Amino acid sequence: MSAIAEIIDTLESKIEKLFTKMKGLEKNNQDLKDELTKTASIIQNQSQQIEALKTQYETLKVANTLLGSDDNKRDTKLKINSLIREIDYCIAQLSD
Repeated sequence: MSAIAEIIDTLESKIEKLFTKMKGLEKNNQDLKDELTKTASIIQNQSQQIEALKTQYETLKVANTLLGSDDNKRDTKLKINSLIREIDYCIAQLSD
């Protein structure tokens, strides 16, 4: 009978260790999920900042060309032509 009791005690000890390890792993998993959420938020914010900076850069290139720089004249002309086409399209829509 004592052999069975010893086996049961050993089994209970191992089960207790498993539950402890499982709780630790669940906590670690939750911590990793939280970190992933934070990281995704940071990445999204940085992507928005990058897009805003790209827009500012393009605007500055156009402004620089309008001020007399020869570096981006072709791009500026294309942009101005595109804006003129958009304005013409809007005027045509309003006329209809």
